[in-house]
Amino acid sequence: MLEKLIDPISNILDKFVADKDLKQKLEHELKTELHRANMAQIEVNKEQAKHSSLFVSGARPAIMWVCCLGLFWSFFLAPFLNWLIIVTGSDVSLPAIQTEGLLTLTLSLLGLGGYRSFEKFKGVARNSLKE
Repeated sequence: MLEKLIDPISNILDKFVADKDLKQKLEHELKTELHRANMAQIEVNKEQAKHSSLFVSGARPAIMWVCCLGLFWSFFLAPFLNWLIIVTGSDVSLPAIQTEGLLTLTLSLLGLGGYRSFEKFKGVARNSLKE
């Protein structure tokens, strides 16, 4: 996700940095920092998964499973059951789930994980949970 920032920042560097060597150096530093942020996110994920509190280690998997089950229902099971209802001639109405909300939640969860790793990388994250 952070890699998507490289091209826009490179375009800005093209406008304001005339020296090609300096521009390449700045791009390299940017890529190095983004790689470091990605590695920090991996470490955060590892530590979070090892945490003794289920509220820390289980929060992300729980939300992801809820999203997964909701999306499975919306895109696979409900259409199949609707087809089955039509074929059998039944008069049953299946519940509908707002997939926009599920997708927003899933993508938000992934984005918040990235923001949290950025906070930890910069050393401004608050760590008030006890092990």
